[in-house]
Amino acid sequence: MELLSNLFLGFGVAFQPINLLYCFLGVLLGTVVGVLPGLGPLATIAMLLPLTFGLDPTQSLIMLAGIYYGSQYGGSTTAILVNLPGESASAVTTIDGYQMARKGRAGPALAAAALGSFFAGTVATILVAVIAKPLTAIALSFGPAEYFSLMVVGLISSIALASGSLVKALAMICLGLLVGLTGTDIYTGAPRFTFGYFELLDGIDFVALAVGIYGIGEIVRNLEGSESSRAVIAKVGSLWPSKDDLRRMLAPAVRGTAIGSILGVLPGGGALLSSFVAYNVEKKASRNSAEFGHGAIEGVTAPEAANNAGAQTSFVPMLALGIPSNVVMALMIGAMIMQGIVPGPNVVVNNPDLFWGLIASMWIGNAMLVILNLPLIGLWVSLLRVPYWIMFPAIIAFCCIGVYSVSNSAFAVYTVTVAGAIGYLLIKLDCEPAPFVLGFILGPMLEEHLRRAMLISGGDVSIFVTRPISAVLLLVALILLIIVSRPTIAKRRDEVFVDEEG
Repeated sequence: MELLSNLFLGFGVAFQPINLLYCFLGVLLGTVVGVLPGLGPLATIAMLLPLTFGLDPTQSLIMLAGIYYGSQYGGSTTAILVNLPGESASAVTTIDGYQMARKGRAGPALAAAALGSFFAGTVATILVAVIAKPLTAIALSFGPAEYFSLMVVGLISSIALASGSLVKALAMICLGLLVGLTGTDIYTGAPRFTFGYFELLDGIDFVALAVGIYGIGEIVRNLEGSESSRAVIAKVGSLWPSKDDLRRMLAPAVRGTAIGSILGVLPGGGALLSSFVAYNVEKKASRNSAEFGHGAIEGVTAPEAANNAGAQTSFVPMLALGIPSNVVMALMIGAMIMQGIVPGPNVVVNNPDLFWGLIASMWIGNAMLVILNLPLIGLWVSLLRVPYWIMFPAIIAFCCIGVYSVSNSAFAVYTVTVAGAIGYLLIKLDCEPAPFVLGFILGPMLEEHLRRAMLISGGDVSIFVTRPISAVLLLVALILLIIVSRPTIAKRRDEVFVDEEG
């Protein structure tokens, strides 16, 4: 009964006209971002963070959340019609989605992506509502030692589940932790890594760093590539799938939802990993495995269900524990901090309207996306024909104006420029920026809980292993690190992220 009363509270908040408007704006922007190759939800949320500063916290988070899961929908449109993933989590959809479109079945492919995503979003939203509150009750019993160990697990998991080199991912985590310590020491007041710049006494501006790495860095990378003519499949035909298509979609949607729901909660997981794993699982489990790579509708439904479920359930650790499971959730935590809300288990106690309103808005947003996406296919196709060289100057100007508006300081614009250069360098060195940003966000929190635990114990480090929950968490982190260091596991891990040509 308590869950129902909380959901009624959430829907009461989410159905307020102003919140519905921001939910609609979020999913609309997310869809556009997903459709346009090269931007992605990370860059867009980073660019829009400054604009949400003047909004109510609930409105701000509802809109940013809509952008995130809306981009999962929009990315499938580009993947199916152009053979270009508009968003990284939609990369797998190109394999079978584009083949279906070439065979004149673009309509059923788009419908499979939309219906699979809606089913997954509905189930995942229910899971978030059921799981988040009990997790917050457990988290309220955590002390500094438990929080420190939990963050260690989160950082190790992000290394384990990241694509690419484990050594590079570990290096990015360490670099992020160091950069995150810039500013004034929380206990002594001594400046650290400021190099004489008083603007750095409060630390590096998170918004400027995120906009630079994910906005400017990605734009520069996209400008490198030649904009070849895109074979846009404009003729969609009937959108509604046949009875046989619906029958074949059911099991992949269920399996994809289950995979995405689990991996979305894990630190470092989320939509990208979920879609790759779901496609590989479906290829082995399906009776029509021979069709994969040649236009199997299961190859569209499973990854699209998985990436949407992963996007939804990644809110669980963010809402319940204040720990980001991926870099998008790190941006969401940054938005909460900007609004003066302390992330963590106390959010459900101190801000129940925000907590349950955000959860309820997820279901409303998913319903909006189904209604919004399919009728506007023609508009999205037209957007795909806009040359990138026309869009990028406006995007860069928007980034700089937004960052400047937060602090009214030119130093923030300089920070964006430097962060953009760093982001581009990381791309060229094949280093993932996500572990770097997670380290940057968690670094100050990790230090604070470490030093608080040491103060409580009088400098005795055994506090981390004598407290049962902390000891178990550290053991989990150690086991994860040992497992992913094994050569056979590392090889299989790399294979998950390889696009199969079929």
